[in-house]
Amino acid sequence: MDLDQYRKEIDQLDNQLLEILNKRMEVVRKVGELKRVTKTAIYRPEREKSIVDRLCRLNKGPLNRQAIEAIYYEIFAISRNLELPELVAYLGPENSFTHQAAESRFGAMSDYLPLDTIKSVFESVETGRARFGVIPLENNQEGIVTETIDLLSMYDLNIVAEVPLSIHFALGSIEESINEIRKVFSRDIAFRQCRKFISETFLDRDVELIPVDSTSKAVKMAKREPGAAAICSHIAATKFNLPILFHNIEDSEDNFTRFLIIAKDMVNQAGGHDKTTILARASDKPGSLVTFLQDFYHAGINLTKIESRPAKKGKTFKYWFYIDFEGHFMDPNVVPVLDKHKKDIKLLGSYVKLC
Repeated sequence: MDLDQYRKEIDQLDNQLLEILNKRMEVVRKVGELKRVTKTAIYRPEREKSIVDRLCRLNKGPLNRQAIEAIYYEIFAISRNLELPELVAYLGPENSFTHQAAESRFGAMSDYLPLDTIKSVFESVETGRARFGVIPLENNQEGIVTETIDLLSMYDLNIVAEVPLSIHFALGSIEESINEIRKVFSRDIAFRQCRKFISETFLDRDVELIPVDSTSKAVKMAKREPGAAAICSHIAATKFNLPILFHNIEDSEDNFTRFLIIAKDMVNQAGGHDKTTILARASDKPGSLVTFLQDFYHAGINLTKIESRPAKKGKTFKYWFYIDFEGHFMDPNVVPVLDKHKKDIKLLGSYVKLC
């Protein structure tokens, strides 16, 4: 076969794909109508994961799981927007890692609302201005985002999904040579995650590290200032046409951040591979925290994370404990434990486990 014949074959396959996708969307419309009548949640992360898992089991290549996820999460997002248009708030600015996390689940067709603070994201969801909010929770190199935990205790919102995102940094500059760079813009956390590259690259030179609000802002500043560079995401550099001198300059290849998707509604249906998040407070009695944790142990519940935060009320030193555990809040072994401690627990949500 020659090139023209291959192109004709591709055109025929594209025609079939378009026809199949439109048929799928017609079924989606019917599902949306049924959900509106029954008042069923439209965003179902556990259902989306089960579809991707099933397709990956059937897959014979050459597509890998990452490619299947990229294609189908976009299809899911388009489907949901046909059922009910979505406005998704996230910690901005545009082209930030939080923006990437949001688009990885809500696709290019959703409407996005970049906000300056995590608190603004919570407020936009609570007031109904946005349907969903995407916020960072923790980085496996730098630890927890304490502001997120504090706000989860303050607002009556639910975690409906988690999004793990691999974090990669680039060094971009309008300068052609690294020797011309005299200052580097980025966020504090980016500097910390690229310590080794910075020390090795600028070992014998006096280069100023200038912290800014976001890596996107760093790109804009490096673009207009001679002798400057930015440590930023590849997407931000590409978006603003900033040439990249070095790719993947982060210290760890396993650098990822876990983001949360928050909403007013809670996903009640178990997906079979779930994680639950709660906030718990221990009483002043000696051993109360140990007793609390032992109840989970005796119920066969695996705790995957526990983080303490000051309650910030009263004059005494009291704490909230952010806890993740495997399972759904409606699982038979979980219900008695949560019921026993219901006065001291705030349920934040059960959602499909991805990390």
